[in-house]
Amino acid sequence: MRPDLLGPLLAKALGDDRWLALEPTLIVGGKSNLTFELTSAAGSVILRRPPSGDLLPSAHDMGREVRIQKALAGTAVPVPRIVLEDTGGDLFGAPFYVMEKVRGQVIREELPAGYAESAAQKRELAFALVDTLADLHAVDPVSVGLGDYGRPDGYLERQLRRWSGQWDKSKTRDVTEVDELRARLVTSVPASQRASIVHGDYRMDNCLMDPADPAGVAAVIDWELSTLGDPLTDLGVLFFYWREPGEEQRALTPVVTTTPGFPSRADLAARYAERTGAALESIAFHEALAHFKFAVIAQGIAARVSAGTMAGQDFGDLDAEVRRIAESGVSLLAQRG
Repeated sequence: MRPDLLGPLLAKALGDDRWLALEPTLIVGGKSNLTFELTSAAGSVILRRPPSGDLLPSAHDMGREVRIQKALAGTAVPVPRIVLEDTGGDLFGAPFYVMEKVRGQVIREELPAGYAESAAQKRELAFALVDTLADLHAVDPVSVGLGDYGRPDGYLERQLRRWSGQWDKSKTRDVTEVDELRARLVTSVPASQRASIVHGDYRMDNCLMDPADPAGVAAVIDWELSTLGDPLTDLGVLFFYWREPGEEQRALTPVVTTTPGFPSRADLAARYAERTGAALESIAFHEALAHFKFAVIAQGIAARVSAGTMAGQDFGDLDAEVRRIAESGVSLLAQRG
């Protein structure tokens, strides 16, 4: 991080010399790319950059995050405005971009005091997330300049190959549960109903909720895994993170949705089907695929923590978490066929 270099660039981009003196602060919670708040007398903005050290191929692509957020500006999908970008890494040796700081609630482990206190408000909050996802899936990629943003044909098969490759590159030992989940997924790939823009990691804490109204999403963030593909993969990811009362707590998964008043995954599925007309017979596959992806992600986080490239953040015993996630994915496929 080079405030002495960033300051003049931000001052020029934003037309305000108060940005010449700024203070960076790491926003704890990011487990892949690093996110910093840059604060000056003029206010605050957000910087995103990859972690240091060796990176897996195709991971941490700042250019894609910038491109999709620019493309979605003006659509029904709320995104932060990009104010500065260096996706080639010329300035200080790593690609980065800076976006406006959107005022919103980041919800992970618990709700802010006085926010969405009633069951009705929790339901509105949940449905706002689903409705925003439906809005994203309704955007015509060609109309916003994203017609070449991905290859929808064969998307699910490529996802399995890609995440299998990531697993093989990041694993530190063989894990039987992950191998079994991968094998089951490979033999049960469903046909995709349609193609759309997909976020790739859509969940509550990758959305900033309207601070004044739980029924509104102020911005969708963290577009690192976005592409064109099967929209049900986004729903599968949302369901993976949407824990219900009585379910096992996961080390890397927020548990706020286990509190009384939040609707179930079945309720979210019904809302999404109502908004999009999608048939959800294959949703177990998409949920299990999300389990496989997150097992790989957890392994990657563990490797980066061990290598000291996560700015001092520690997330506990992730080896056991990888096994538990994979076991859950296998059980999901076995139970729902």
